[in-house]
Amino acid sequence: MNEDDVKKNAFAMPLTSPAYPPGPYRFVNREFLITSYRTDPEALAAVIPAPLEMTDPIVKFEFIRMPDSTGFGDYTEAGQVIPVRFRGVEGNYVHSMYLDCAPPIAGGREIWGFPKKLASPELRVEKDTIGGILRYGPVPVALATMGYKYRALPHDKVLASFSEPGFLLKIIPHVDGSPRICELVRYFCEEITIKGAWEGPAALELFQHALAPVALLPVREVISGVHIQSDLTLGLGEVVHDYLAK
Repeated sequence: MNEDDVKKNAFAMPLTSPAYPPGPYRFVNREFLITSYRTDPEALAAVIPAPLEMTDPIVKFEFIRMPDSTGFGDYTEAGQVIPVRFRGVEGNYVHSMYLDCAPPIAGGREIWGFPKKLASPELRVEKDTIGGILRYGPVPVALATMGYKYRALPHDKVLASFSEPGFLLKIIPHVDGSPRICELVRYFCEEITIKGAWEGPAALELFQHALAPVALLPVREVISGVHIQSDLTLGLGEVVHDYLAK
């Protein structure tokens, strides 16, 4: 294999058998349980990287089932998303993500900079309740519940929220351990179809864990619970701020 062959085939690692295929990445029957809650403003401000700006002291704890995703397969995810403002535009900063499948962990981190770690999230319906539980190893770190399909939500309202930009902090180290890439990345969801959306009574508990520190953004008040079924394409990102640029 000569140098031109390496450059031609160097999409992702390993070179001869990448952990995931090239995009685009389409998600069919993607299901969300989103619990929005009020947290401590000081704790929230401490984890939002400039030049992003905090709006309200609100966090969205999301459980997501992805049974049919291009290249990534069938997996479940959970994590915290923070409403922010960037250059006057409202969006959402992805603060933490925990999932149970290797290809989307590798692809999410390497392509976009999604803050993904290996864990064991679940999302399922039990009688009259839809609920999610996140375990890191055998230890539960988050538990969310919501009344199942209590009240329908307007699809246009949900579509508008899904169309907002997402922001990520992409960090890739150099071989000496120093940061070689440190960038603020913006991305959008595309080709969105809302198949169903509901709200209902919701509850959320977060538990302390050294390596899954979701409870560092504590729950002070649960504001809402939303259950969404959708199809969408995860668009590729763009760099909007380079922390290492001179």
